[in-house]
Amino acid sequence: MTQQNNGCYRSQRRPGKSFSSRTEYLEHELTIMNPKRWGINLPFRDYHFEMEDFVPALAATIGKIVMVAAVVGAFAAPMGLSSEFVIENVRFEMLIAALLFVILFSGIFNPNANLAGTHGPMIPMIPLIVASGGHPMALGIMVGIFGLFLSVTRGGSKLMVLTGEGVRGGLLIYLGAVGMISQVKALFTWAEGIGMGYVAFAVILSTVLIYALLARWQMRWLSIPLGSGLALLIALVMGAPFEFVTEPGIPNLNPAYWWGEETGWMMGMPDLSHFIAVAPFAVLAVAMWSPDFMGHRVFQELNYPEKAYKVLMNVDDTMAVASVRQMVGSGLGGGNLSSSWGTYMIPAAIAKRPIPAGAVLTGIFCVVAALWGYPMDLAVWPPVLRVALLVGVFLPLLEAGMQMTRDSKTSQSAGIVMFASAFVNPVFGWSFTMLLDNLGLIGDKERSQELRHTDRWIIPAITFVVMCVVMAAVGMLPGIPALVESFR
Repeated sequence: MTQQNNGCYRSQRRPGKSFSSRTEYLEHELTIMNPKRWGINLPFRDYHFEMEDFVPALAATIGKIVMVAAVVGAFAAPMGLSSEFVIENVRFEMLIAALLFVILFSGIFNPNANLAGTHGPMIPMIPLIVASGGHPMALGIMVGIFGLFLSVTRGGSKLMVLTGEGVRGGLLIYLGAVGMISQVKALFTWAEGIGMGYVAFAVILSTVLIYALLARWQMRWLSIPLGSGLALLIALVMGAPFEFVTEPGIPNLNPAYWWGEETGWMMGMPDLSHFIAVAPFAVLAVAMWSPDFMGHRVFQELNYPEKAYKVLMNVDDTMAVASVRQMVGSGLGGGNLSSSWGTYMIPAAIAKRPIPAGAVLTGIFCVVAALWGYPMDLAVWPPVLRVALLVGVFLPLLEAGMQMTRDSKTSQSAGIVMFASAFVNPVFGWSFTMLLDNLGLIGDKERSQELRHTDRWIIPAITFVVMCVVMAAVGMLPGIPALVESFR
């Protein structure tokens, strides 16, 4: 069977010059691939590298540096740990991700599993986790355990199927709009802080123009390197201060150092109280995976041809990889919180490229950045960072959501999920609107009638109730004090 699959790909592959357009060639590559799930997939035998793979790999590397630094920094600040500690731990995390998971899992063993990235929506919760007596290792292990349970029971893919198109679209619009506004504000805050507000204006204006032109030319997959490069150039020419501070080197690779009493995190090993304190946050983190993973797969469905179903991201397998990566990374001493890697998947889907080739390049880029050091300074500089997130994540999210809400049925569900998300948060908005949509109270009533009794209200109702209990426990429901205080 393996030889048949390999021969099928090789026999059907044709050089790019034999197609009338680059898009036609890329779509042909997607349709002839037949990756082996939990098998051995090798470069040039089961897939090839294309120039389009370099862009999502570069975007993913920039996003990785940015997001892991944000997570580790959110832990470090209330603990009184230094910025040098943050950089060292980020470099360590990048090596863990690249060498142990990105290349091996997404590049070789399971090309249908997206790369295990960083759980950005949990960043605002981290100070509360620390205040509640949480421990980074305890949190990572609990997230991994709950994530594996959801993966084994195929809960992630089930929830994705039960989430109607209107709910998906509205969630993407909300996340895209909120993220876009936050990045613009953050860039202006930085620029005004150095007394150069006009730099932010020039950078944002140039970003809008380049993104519009790339969309016109159907080359949006180039938006991150071109947009970030142009932002870097404009900011430097206008006199914005920048300097390299991170020197080449190898981070400490000893887990005993990171989990020592007087070194690394300076917290020692976690005990039972730490696991109890982080349990509600771990449940919430895994619950937030489903809408996050769903949003990433949507980009493949929107940009890939219909016959390319074999290369679509497998939600359950991605959850399994993210869970194992979380437990291993936390056990070794890392502070990252795993999720599906959005800054890779979104530009890769737009570029019409499958997961494995770009995954291998991403792993190589992450190793180079971690050891070299200097690229980390560039990636976290505000003009580069904010523009990369704007054009690589939030604007595509907004566009994808708008494409999915073109009729009255889907727009109704989209409006409710956006309202509910603004009222509490996207987890509440997603679970609440999914329940209403499946019951037929809003959206497509014909779809509701076709659902089984269990899918129509039992699973959505249980999901909504569990989410509300967890959010009440950690203080995420407006007007309700955090119940997690009782664990302290």
